[in-house]
Amino acid sequence: MTHQETRLEDFRTVGARLSNWGRWGADDERGTTNLITPERLVAAGRLIRRGKVFDLGIPLDGNGPQTGMMRPNPVHLMSETGDEQLFPGGFRYADDYLFMALQCASQWDSLAHVYYDDRMYNGFPARTVTVKGAAHCSIDKQGKGVAGRGVLLDIAALRGVEWLAAGEVITPADLDAAAARQGVTVGPGDILAIRTGWRRKFLVEGDAAAFMAGEPGIGQDCCAWLRERDVAAVCSDNWAVEVLPGETPDAFLTVHMILIRDMGMTLGEILDFEELAADCHADGVWEFFFAAPPLKVTRAVGSPINPLAIK
Repeated sequence: MTHQETRLEDFRTVGARLSNWGRWGADDERGTTNLITPERLVAAGRLIRRGKVFDLGIPLDGNGPQTGMMRPNPVHLMSETGDEQLFPGGFRYADDYLFMALQCASQWDSLAHVYYDDRMYNGFPARTVTVKGAAHCSIDKQGKGVAGRGVLLDIAALRGVEWLAAGEVITPADLDAAAARQGVTVGPGDILAIRTGWRRKFLVEGDAAAFMAGEPGIGQDCCAWLRERDVAAVCSDNWAVEVLPGETPDAFLTVHMILIRDMGMTLGEILDFEELAADCHADGVWEFFFAAPPLKVTRAVGSPINPLAIK
């Protein structure tokens, strides 16, 4: 059942209450990935028991979900194929290019991606995002990688559907119910993966316009849930993590504003959890080692990723 527009608490009030500004120092540009401590990373490594790897990234090709209105799908071009090359000994080579928006496929939002009231995360001035890129909070600040204990919560399975409907809100109660149903906990330093089934919808229907027209996702109340558990990062199989159309007509993408700008949380979008979810249902293990380092694009506000879950 999709939501009806409601009068939510003002996102600025929520953001101020949940703010992590100054928590890791006045100069911090990494935000909640600071919660992935060396001790937690070592513990996450112990989750690798079977050596089974799950590729959570979508292919970088022209068959992705983008409609081209804001970000086109990746374009792959060959610059050399070996034709007409003359090198001693018969040597030939192939070379190629990739043209893409940095956030058109499986990707991380940097902490410079979203801001309001002229301030980014930790109070950095929004004017420092220029045509030269972001002077603060850019994706290369996460260059050591987003890696640690991953937890998958399958909300589509919780509700007994292949995929949730566009506009369907995931609430804190849903997150709690999924965790209880799966026998898993979400805690400090974890990377939370939320399955809505939206990727499955695209794989079944192949309709990019429908995929991008709206989506199920977490509602604003989930921000406090994530803050209370000190989650390090959150990713989903939809394209904006949060529910669209949004819960209120008064503001756009309030979850983005609270999580990125106020809490300093990196968001992962358009991941594929289908194979991983099937395996988790089969063996009953919903935690794993998760690794998804961004490309170190200097001053960029996002990055494509090839996220891996290893069990």
